[in-house]
Amino acid sequence: MTTGKINVSVENIFPLIKKFLYSDHEIFLRELVSNGTDATLKLKHLISIGEAKVEYGNPVIEIKVDKEGKKIHIIDQGLGMTADEVEKYINQVAFSGAEEFLDKYKDSAKDSGIIGHFGLGFYSAFMVAEKVEIITKSYKEEPAAHWTCDGSPEFTLEPADKTSRGTEIILHIAEDSLEFLEDSKISGLLSKYNKFMPIPIKFGTRTETLPRPEDAPEDYVNETVEIDNIINNPNPAWTKQPSELSDEDYKNFYRELYPMQFEDPLFNIHLNVDYPFNLTGILYFPKLGNDMQIQKDKIQLYQNQVYVTDNVEGIVPEFLTMLKGVIDSPDIPLNVSRSGLQADGAVKKISNYITRKVADKLKSLFNENRADFEAKWNDIKIVLEYGMLSEDKFYEKAGAFVLYPTVDNTYFTLEELKEKLKENQTDKDGKLVVLYAGNKDAQHSYIEAAKDKGYEVLLLDSPIISHLIQKIEGDNSDLTFVRVDSDHVDNLIKKDENTISKLSDEEKETLKTSLEAYIPKAYSVQLEAMDSQAAPFIITQPEFMRRMKEMSQTGGGGMFGMGNMPEMYNLVVNTNSDLASSILNTEDKTHQEHLVKQALDLAKLSQNLLKGEALTAFVKRSFEMIK
Repeated sequence: MTTGKINVSVENIFPLIKKFLYSDHEIFLRELVSNGTDATLKLKHLISIGEAKVEYGNPVIEIKVDKEGKKIHIIDQGLGMTADEVEKYINQVAFSGAEEFLDKYKDSAKDSGIIGHFGLGFYSAFMVAEKVEIITKSYKEEPAAHWTCDGSPEFTLEPADKTSRGTEIILHIAEDSLEFLEDSKISGLLSKYNKFMPIPIKFGTRTETLPRPEDAPEDYVNETVEIDNIINNPNPAWTKQPSELSDEDYKNFYRELYPMQFEDPLFNIHLNVDYPFNLTGILYFPKLGNDMQIQKDKIQLYQNQVYVTDNVEGIVPEFLTMLKGVIDSPDIPLNVSRSGLQADGAVKKISNYITRKVADKLKSLFNENRADFEAKWNDIKIVLEYGMLSEDKFYEKAGAFVLYPTVDNTYFTLEELKEKLKENQTDKDGKLVVLYAGNKDAQHSYIEAAKDKGYEVLLLDSPIISHLIQKIEGDNSDLTFVRVDSDHVDNLIKKDENTISKLSDEEKETLKTSLEAYIPKAYSVQLEAMDSQAAPFIITQPEFMRRMKEMSQTGGGGMFGMGNMPEMYNLVVNTNSDLASSILNTEDKTHQEHLVKQALDLAKLSQNLLKGEALTAFVKRSFEMIK
């Protein structure tokens, strides 16, 4: 037996490992299972190139919990180690690496990507164990070795009687970590971190009922058999080629990732790149509608099939964090505990690649089956509109597939829209006016008035639409968006023709004075000569003010402080209506006030602005009129 002292100047390195390397103690199992997987895959590679003359077999990694003995065993059938290799990799390389790392770590190197370089993953065992044993047998013809360390720099190394190839790590669990001796805890950790590891992971056994034979008698009792409980899927969908997978395979994998999700995704995007970095994955578009407050952190990040985090900020462009799925890349630079991303040029390249790939896939979906794409538009638009606002590269490509629906459920791309509208919706200054509604029901009367003129009206109802149309207008100087309730229909698209007013200028002044005596300050009175059949009173909301207010409320735009501004409205009064003449010509001031208030309330009602006490008074007044 050899005893020795690891040559480190930090007298007891283990408390430092606990304190600095890992914020989350539970990842010890991820690291030890990952090491076992690496050892198994390395053996497979050595066999494939003829360097190891042994049978690969069907290796598994087994986890056993000995609750009474307060031990956890992690056993692999990988390449194992000789005594010399234990001495080298466990005592020298890992410890010297750990010490060097910790010296730097205490000051500035919080993001050093050291895991995997120095075998530090193994030392995460000491976060939960007071003593660790390694019993290992190399694939080479050499005796097995038994290494023991109790969390101080002293270790023992002696021969062992293990005859099968591979490594067994035994953790003697510390008193403050006894929760890890619960089967449910270990099962949960394996499911979280190792669900898709490339080597089968065994944790206990389970009972399986054998199928009933066809000629079984009536009273036949189905036989059961105990089989290994394999907790992982070693060949998840993202590791395969898209050509190997059907639509059903993609949906099944989605259910495997999100067992509590009851709706199927709308479609998926399979990522697969090997230059200038390695990245595979599958992203799913769930049904989103207009909800921007949905839970993010639904994309899982893996490194060689080892779960790392569901915080993919920085790797995945922000607008795509509303999606679900998996990304796996060995090239993503993580800090030592794999819990955080390092600032790195490669990360931006990965993010740009994902943006480009998603845009290309959306374009092909649009081209292959436009009707299907249109049917899904309302469930995906919020992601795409957010992408146009936040990623210039996505915005550049979006013109090929981003849609603008009308209130009649027809869909146009921006170029199609320009072509469709140019004849009828170009104003006297040569500017194309795109009319839109935010709510089909609330703005119904305005929509109908515009349609009566032969105008197309879009339905743009997402919470960020004010930001988006501002951006589109900035890039298209010959185009402007105007909400259909922002003015009366004759003023929405200014043409050269003018309707003549029945009232003289003097009569209009008198009328305006009378109206302003009864109209609240929140309404700015405008007199307009319109068709005599048009509504006498119309409430409109100025486009610029309303849009700036909306942008302030949704963040990232508008004008400072406008989000808290009170609502401002225009009251457009049709001077050619019979009601305008009645208000002007009545001598009875009480009756005049009654007419103005009733008309204003009717206009407010059409805009869904009549509420509470005012609505109660209006209903009462209306009933009195029909006695």
